[in-house]
Amino acid sequence: MAIFDFPLDKLATYMGTNPCPIDFDVFWKDSLEEMRLIEPNIECIPAQFQTPFAECFDLYFTGVRNARLHAKLLRPKNQREKGPALLQFHGYNGNAGDWSDKLNYVAAGFTVVALDCRGQGVSEDTGGVKGITSPGLFIRGIDDVPKNMIMRHIMLDTAQIADILMGFDFVKSNQLCVYGASQGGALALACAALEPRVAKVCAMYPFLSDYQRVWEMDLAKDAYYEITHYFRNCDPEHSREKEIFTQLGYIDIKNMAKWIKGEVLMATALQDRICPPSTQFAVYNRIQSKKNHILYPDYQHEWIPQIADRFYQFMLQWS
Repeated sequence: MAIFDFPLDKLATYMGTNPCPIDFDVFWKDSLEEMRLIEPNIECIPAQFQTPFAECFDLYFTGVRNARLHAKLLRPKNQREKGPALLQFHGYNGNAGDWSDKLNYVAAGFTVVALDCRGQGVSEDTGGVKGITSPGLFIRGIDDVPKNMIMRHIMLDTAQIADILMGFDFVKSNQLCVYGASQGGALALACAALEPRVAKVCAMYPFLSDYQRVWEMDLAKDAYYEITHYFRNCDPEHSREKEIFTQLGYIDIKNMAKWIKGEVLMATALQDRICPPSTQFAVYNRIQSKKNHILYPDYQHEWIPQIADRFYQFMLQWS
């Protein structure tokens, strides 16, 4: 196996490089209190897409900063008892995806919700930050106070939609699973950290972790290009380097991992040069709940054969 990151023995103990702000815990406690004060004004509108065994809805709710957010909701038709639920998060600059690719879980009795992340898909981003807003979302608000960072709002949206989903009278609140890959994997982990009632987490090569490590590896390209773009255009001498990475620490999922209570199944491709393995191990090694890590020595940041089947079987198993 070609090695470009730390060797496996070091990966197994690596805890991360990017700093964690000293007020990190208070910051997220206050953020969650802000979120809980919001009246979500939930709407469920029957979708044009329907099937013989699933009811499909466009779900809308109001999140922090008064943004109106959209998700796709599918549930078993003629459901008589409460059942498990799956909350899906998509990749960076993607969307909630097609209705049909969620039907395998509905067929197994799950209610499925797929969120269009704020500023992605058709969900609203109300903006209002100082400083640079290009070229992506996690850099927005980096020159503002931490509570105005757009990725902070997106992470709060994941906790809010989880709370909404668990509040439906057809969902077992103790059987909520969250799933995603890349940005979606990061948001699944963030959701489980901010909403500890999440029972199961499936995260494939999660993004949004250990930003400074990515930059030091000279891999602040592709998904992490925003870091390079920022320094080149806003701080070419790196006079604010420590400050910038500390600010990014507020939205670093490795710093949130300690709060996860649900069971975690995580997948890492060891040739991943978009979300380097060390940044993913920094998250996994901080998770204190029951967990399992699947490693793929020959794969990069790409679809991995049979992983969907592993996740499916994992989410169908309830003790």
